[in-house]
Amino acid sequence: MVKKDFPTIHFYDQDFVDVYDQTWAWIQDFWHKGTAKSKLQPRFFNFPQSKTINQFEACFSTFFLVYSNRIYPATPQLDNFYDKQEKDGAIRSDYGVKDGKPVLPEDNPEGVNPPLFSWAEHNLYHKIGNKKRIKDVMPRLEAYFTWLDTNFKGENGLYTVPLAATTMANAPREKMVYPIDFNSQQAMNALYMSELGDILNDKEISFKYKRHYFSLKTRINSLMWNEELGIYVDLDKQGRQLPVKTIAAFWPLLAEIPNEAKAERLIEHLRNSDTFGTENPFPTVAADEKAFDEKGRGYRGSVYPPFTFMVVKGLEKYGAFDLARECSIRHLYYLLDTLHPESKEKGTVWEAYRPRKDGPAEWPDHEEFPRPLFLPYTALSTIALMIENVVGLYISLPRKTVDWIVPTLEIMGIENLSLKRNLITILSNKSGRGWEIRLESEKLYYFTIDIMGRKKKTLPIPSGKCSMLIDKL
Repeated sequence: MVKKDFPTIHFYDQDFVDVYDQTWAWIQDFWHKGTAKSKLQPRFFNFPQSKTINQFEACFSTFFLVYSNRIYPATPQLDNFYDKQEKDGAIRSDYGVKDGKPVLPEDNPEGVNPPLFSWAEHNLYHKIGNKKRIKDVMPRLEAYFTWLDTNFKGENGLYTVPLAATTMANAPREKMVYPIDFNSQQAMNALYMSELGDILNDKEISFKYKRHYFSLKTRINSLMWNEELGIYVDLDKQGRQLPVKTIAAFWPLLAEIPNEAKAERLIEHLRNSDTFGTENPFPTVAADEKAFDEKGRGYRGSVYPPFTFMVVKGLEKYGAFDLARECSIRHLYYLLDTLHPESKEKGTVWEAYRPRKDGPAEWPDHEEFPRPLFLPYTALSTIALMIENVVGLYISLPRKTVDWIVPTLEIMGIENLSLKRNLITILSNKSGRGWEIRLESEKLYYFTIDIMGRKKKTLPIPSGKCSMLIDKL
C-alpha cells in the first residue's frame, strides 16, 4: 500500500505526523477473511491475536477507518454484528473468529455491550454519505433497541446490566445495578436513532426515539446527578447513589444530557489535576478516589484511548474545543513516548497508559495487559483525534462541508482527504503576506473557518487551487 493513498497530514511536530503514517502501515496487518463456517464478512478489521470479534472495538474502529479514503472499508465492522442478529433483535458482544458463534461469558451471560451502533452509523453517514445504507440498517437498529428495552429496562425506567457489559472490568463499581455509562449510551442510541430518522425523512422514527431520549435524559438528570460532587454516578439496587467518580460519568456529555451548569461542573473535573485532568488525560477513576492506582491496574486509573476519545467528543458537544485539543495533544505525547523510547528497546503503542507517568499501564494480575499495538483503541488517538482535534477538521459529506477550527496559527493541514469523489487539500502556512490558507479540490464544497473563536466565516470553495489570507477575512 503506497502511503500517499491515505490523507497526508502536516503538523509542526513531525513525531505526530510519523505516528499517524505509521498507524496506517500497521493497520495493513489487521485484516481478516470470514469463512463459510464463521459467516463473517469477506474482509474485516480485528486485532490479530483476538479469538473473537468484539462489538465495542468494532464500533470504535469505524471512527478512524473512515479516514482511509475508502482503501479500508469501515462498514464490515458493523455488518459482522448485524448479520448475527437473532430473531428477538439480540446482538451479542463477542463472536468467535473461527466459528462465528456468540461467546457469552459468565459475568455477562446475555453478552450485552455498550449500544453504540447508531452513533457509529451517524458518523459513517457524514464521512461516507451513503443514505441507502441507513435505510437498510434501520430495521436492525430498531430490533436491537427493542431487545435492550425488553430485557434490561427496570421499573424506574433506567437500564440495568452487569459491570462486564460496560467493558470496565475491574472498576470500583461494586454495588452498581444501574450504570451511568450504559444508561447514557442508551440515551445517545435513542438520540442518534432520531437523527437517522431525520436523515431518512421519517417523522415517525424521529419522534419515537426523541421521546425515548427525553424520557431517559430526564431520569438520568434527576436520579444520577450528584450535586455535591458535581458529577454523574451509578445507582445501587435500591436506586441510591454510589458516590464513586469514574470515567463512566462523562458519557452524559456525549449524549448531550447535562444542561450548561452541570456540563460546566463536569468539565471542571476534566481540568482538575486532582480528579480527571491528570498529565495524561483522562484516568478511568478520579485521582482522588481510594481505588485509584498510579500504575493504572486495569480500570483503576489507566488511560484507555476509547474513553479519552469519548470525553474529547463530549467536550466538542459543549463547545470546549480548546480543552479538547489540549488534552488530545497531551495524550498523544504519552503515546509518542513509548513509540520512541530513549532506551535501545523497540518502541510501540499500547492498549492503556499510566495517568501520571510515562509508559504503559500495569495490572499485576493480568500478564497479557496491556496489549501492544492494540490498534482498535490506539488508532482512535493517532488518526481520528489527530485529524479532528489536533489539526481541527470536521467533514460532512452529505452537506459538502468542511469546518476547520484553528486554535492557533501554525503550519498544519491535510492533503488528499476524500470527500466522496472529491479529494481536498487544506494547508495553513506563513508567507511573506502573512498567514495564508491554501486550498485545492476537484469539486465545489463549503469551507467554514473558525480561528480561535475570533473570526468565523463560511465560503464556497470552487474546484481547482485557491488561497486566502487570514488577515483579509
